[in-house]
Amino acid sequence: MSRLVKKSPSLCTDLPLDNTDICDKLNLLRTLLSSCFGPTGRLKQVHNNIGGRVVTTSTSSVLLPAISSSQPFVNLIKASIVNHVSRFSDCGLFAAVLCSGLIEQAKRSGLAGNVAVRLNKHLLALCVGYLQREDCGCKVKLDFCSSHNLLTLARSSISSKPACVLTEQETLHVSKLAVQAFLMTVPCDKPGTVTLGRTVTVSVEGHSVLNSAVFPGLLVEITDVFCLNKAENLSSNPLCTVLFSASLAGDLSELGDGIIEVHPSVDMDSQILDQLLELGKQVVKDEVKLFVCQKVIHPVLQQYLRSQGIIVIERLGITLMEPLIQLTGAQPVATLHTTIPAKAYGKVRDLTIRQFGSKTMLHLHPPGESAICTMVLCHRNETMLSELKVVCQKTEHVLRLTLREPSALLGGGCTETHLAAYVRHKSMNEVTETASVLGCSQTEYLRGVEGFCRSLESVATALEHSGGNSLIDLVHAHHWTLPADAMTGCVEDSLGFCGCGLVESSPSKKWTYLNTKYTEFSPASPFRDPTEQPCVLDSFTAKLNALQVAVETANLALDVRYIIQDVN
Repeated sequence: MSRLVKKSPSLCTDLPLDNTDICDKLNLLRTLLSSCFGPTGRLKQVHNNIGGRVVTTSTSSVLLPAISSSQPFVNLIKASIVNHVSRFSDCGLFAAVLCSGLIEQAKRSGLAGNVAVRLNKHLLALCVGYLQREDCGCKVKLDFCSSHNLLTLARSSISSKPACVLTEQETLHVSKLAVQAFLMTVPCDKPGTVTLGRTVTVSVEGHSVLNSAVFPGLLVEITDVFCLNKAENLSSNPLCTVLFSASLAGDLSELGDGIIEVHPSVDMDSQILDQLLELGKQVVKDEVKLFVCQKVIHPVLQQYLRSQGIIVIERLGITLMEPLIQLTGAQPVATLHTTIPAKAYGKVRDLTIRQFGSKTMLHLHPPGESAICTMVLCHRNETMLSELKVVCQKTEHVLRLTLREPSALLGGGCTETHLAAYVRHKSMNEVTETASVLGCSQTEYLRGVEGFCRSLESVATALEHSGGNSLIDLVHAHHWTLPADAMTGCVEDSLGFCGCGLVESSPSKKWTYLNTKYTEFSPASPFRDPTEQPCVLDSFTAKLNALQVAVETANLALDVRYIIQDVN
């Protein structure tokens, strides 16, 4: 078919960072995301103008996919952050705020794009090298002999999401559950290759958060009164279990592709039903007590199995298949046309009934030590519950990252300010030689360093949303917040502790406001007394990758010369 409308030429934008419309949209994105940052971040409600559900959140993994832009340059940055969050689950807003800050500072500095890119790469390498050092002043080693730091890490992640609307008591309760669930999924004393287990999350709306709990094994929602009656009469001996991934509804579509030739006198429904009943007779003979199907089971087969005292669960869904396989050791049967091999059967130790609000759950207990557990999350309404579920799943991933690298970084903006002070001090002592190696003047080098450090500090200042001021102390280079209503001249009385809670204010300390010039210094490590522990921690692995993603994405944006957009 020929075109009815003549094809329009592609739209070409030269030097996108000099384009007012693009810069305005970048600033809007930065304002939007930075206002969500931290435990006092402002919530965002996103609603598509053609309909759909309203999303209320401050979490980057929910917010970024929910917003859209017609500007490819903005989508490039957004896609990079979304990719980071999909892999590491945390520090998405950190990466977004830092990336946009680097772009803005590069524009303000007047540096050529290629010079700014080279400087950013050098300063990123400086940061990464420092963070990976054993004597890094903003890194905390995690001790798995104690759950204290794990609990702090989980609590920091959960409390930074205000859309969950949790009290202090509820935050602590959910944090303990998250750590408990994480530890349950780590196998103990397993020889050979270790495979981590799974946490299955069940949501219950309309109940207090304090009713949330973690259970070893798997909880499956059921509605069948027959299932309940039979489950209550089962003994606690290991129960033989069979698991089907194929539909047992008797549909011809389950027989596969191709042509099916049927004799006119043959009743296909009767033939398939006979096959299903033969299957039922086999599992009865093999003393199966729990019969589970991912899809639908024919009502006649269900009735037959239940008459033989077998618990029947249908429509399990693909999400619960893998956890159930790990729990029972069963191998899913993919067809009803062959005899079930003995090795396909699994076991559960016991079945019990648990009631959570309107939901009735069948609790499948593992036959031995198992790395499968179920977290039941309760909250007062759907919006809060949805956000809490996302946050708990992200927190579990953050805790798992500690198995790869058992470290964490100081939270509350202290890592950013400490890192900025370190980069300033290190760079000032190597101006001549480094500028020569990078092929830029000393003035360009110093402007690039200042822009990079201010971008790091802007992440710390983004944590304040109530009109307060951000400060940095001139010893440890930690981040402090001065409330908006604090009296001038009584700074040390108003500050209390730094952002991470590790350093306490004192009359002998000196501070300066962030984003103001101060004499460079080598920040001292605050870790003197081993009994003193920070109150706020960030994931080391996630933040390190977010730092790299932010700088690399900013460099990519600074490198873009043309945007060619097909408008057809």
